[in-house]
Amino acid sequence: MPINKKWLEAVAEETIEPDLQICDPHHHLWKHPNSTYLTQEFLEDTSSGHKIASTVFVECMSEYYTDSPKPLAPVGETEFVEKLANKNIAENTETHIAKAIVGFADLLLGDSVEEIFDSHLEKSPDRFKGIRHACGWDSSDKIRNSHTNPSRFLYLDKKFQKGFGKLFDYGLTFDAWLYHPQHEELIALAKSFPNQRIILDHVGGPLGIGPYENKKQSVIQSWKKTISQLAECENVVVKLGGLSMATSGFEWHKKAKPPTSHELAVATAPYFNFCIEKFGTKRCMFESNFPVDKISCSYNVLWNSFKRITSKFSEGEKRDLYHDVAVNTYGISEALTLSA
Repeated sequence: MPINKKWLEAVAEETIEPDLQICDPHHHLWKHPNSTYLTQEFLEDTSSGHKIASTVFVECMSEYYTDSPKPLAPVGETEFVEKLANKNIAENTETHIAKAIVGFADLLLGDSVEEIFDSHLEKSPDRFKGIRHACGWDSSDKIRNSHTNPSRFLYLDKKFQKGFGKLFDYGLTFDAWLYHPQHEELIALAKSFPNQRIILDHVGGPLGIGPYENKKQSVIQSWKKTISQLAECENVVVKLGGLSMATSGFEWHKKAKPPTSHELAVATAPYFNFCIEKFGTKRCMFESNFPVDKISCSYNVLWNSFKRITSKFSEGEKRDLYHDVAVNTYGISEALTLSA
């Protein structure tokens, strides 16, 4: 969906807790035919007042190779982001963009996926940290399936699981993106591979559109049940964010003015607080999911909403949620380094 900058500017707020150090563990950079969001645009957002020390780039099908075999095409995205990150450091910006890179490899390749891992690591030996193979799928034609064009029950597929099993050998993380009715698939996957670190994106994708519209209470009850089961899997951590996407059904992007951070906090706190209660602060991290969530709010307002929710948390708990869990999960060193 297009981003309306003028509309977003209708809500301007003073930054809450501007000295709280943040690692933003989920954002995108892309250059698509009708949309560009690169380091310049991202830095304009992060310069709003929050102290963004480092970030994690997550795959979004940008700058794939067009002259290579299809399985190797996603390596082009890693090479592209690696160059952007090096340029950013060379310019000595305060925010270390893409200190970790999460790319895509088709895990349905099974054993042969190792070649793709090797190629990603060759292009980005220090920053490349993990794979995301999204499996968001729903039978409703009103809900967009993931950009990876997944089959139903992808995470239960034996070929997928063979490729998935290779991640641990390489020390790579796995970002899972799926919708809340699919949680049982991820629970089964996490239990089958208890030593593999899994990051659940966007609090597990509670849906609020299509057949789930106007069914908030039944959705949240179903979501709570399976989130509780996921929390019992000690190899799973969760990203707190993504609820400003249209799929969540809040429809902020359709209103005359964007939501304030107070309005965002009131609406999203039940989800975030439940995750924190079940997973604990040592297994939760706040994320921006920009620019996708930018259809509903500005970067400053979004992080203000998170800080409102955690206003009574201890300093140690805030360090976990805003910085340490992300840095530790992705193995980020925030020292300035320029890759060759």
